[in-house]
Amino acid sequence: MTILITGGTGTIGSQVLASLNGQDADIRALTRTPEKAKLPPGVRPVGGDLSDIDAVRAALAGVSTLFLLVPNVADELTQAILTLNAAREAGVKGIVYLSVFKGETYADVPHFVGKHTVERMIAACDLPATVLRPAYFIQNDMQQKDALLTHGTYGVPVGARGISMVDTRDIGEAAAKELLRRDRSATPLPRETYDLVGPDCLDGEAIAAIWSEALGKTVQYGGDDLDSLEQRVRAFAPAWLAYDLKLMFRRYQQDGAPADGTQVARLTTLLGRPPRPYRDFAADSAQQWRAA
Repeated sequence: MTILITGGTGTIGSQVLASLNGQDADIRALTRTPEKAKLPPGVRPVGGDLSDIDAVRAALAGVSTLFLLVPNVADELTQAILTLNAAREAGVKGIVYLSVFKGETYADVPHFVGKHTVERMIAACDLPATVLRPAYFIQNDMQQKDALLTHGTYGVPVGARGISMVDTRDIGEAAAKELLRRDRSATPLPRETYDLVGPDCLDGEAIAAIWSEALGKTVQYGGDDLDSLEQRVRAFAPAWLAYDLKLMFRRYQQDGAPADGTQVARLTTLLGRPPRPYRDFAADSAQQWRAA
C-alpha cells in the first residue's frame, strides 16, 4: 500500500509528512525538484507537478491513497479535476482532499469557489474521499513578526466579525489520520467531511490583545484597509491572487468565518484532543522571537 502526498514540501504537506513519520507507511511525495527536495527519511520523492497530467499519471502508478493539495494557481480547478480523474482511473481507493472552510458560502471568492466545485465532483462521482475544510491558517501570521515587534501593529485585516483560525499542525495531523485510515482499509470507505477550525472565534482587536499579552507590549489592530492589503500582496504575488485574497478578507469582514461547537467537537474527536488555540501559537512565537 502506497500513499502519495502532493505539495509535500509546502506548509501543509510538510506537516502531513511529519504526522505520517514513523507510521510504517510507504510514502511518496510529488515535487518539481526531487533532487533538491528536503523530505523526512523514508519518503520517496517523485518528479512532477499537477499541471503535467503525464507526470501525474506516472506518479499515481501503484498508489492506493492520495493526499490532494492543489496550490493557489490560476488553473487550480483544472489541476484538481484532472488529478482526481487520473486517480480514479489508476484505481486509487482513498483520497484526502484539502478544500477550504466556508467554500460553499463565499461564492464571490475565486479560490473558495474552485475548491467547492471540486467537492461537488467528489460527491457527484461518489469518490472514496475525505474532504478537509481548513479555516484561515494560524501560521500565516508568522508574516506579522516585523509589524508586531517593530511597530506594535497586527496588520491582517480580519475585521470585527471573527474567524476561527486553525493551526497547520492540526491540519497535518487530521490529514495523516484520514490517510492512514483509508490506506489500511481493505475496501474503499464512504465519504467524510471535516471542518478544520480553531476553538476560538477571534476578531482583529482580540488578536491584537493576545499579542499584547504574549509580547508584553501594546499591540494595536491595524484596521480594515483592503486596498493596502492588495498592494502589499502584489509585491510578492500575481495581481490576480492579490485581488482574490482581498475578496476573501472582504468576506471575512462582512460575514466572519466562525465555527460552531459541533464542528469543533467533531475535529476534537478526529484529533483525539482539542484543536490548538491561537493564544498558544502567539505565546510560542513570542518565546522563540525572544530567544532569537
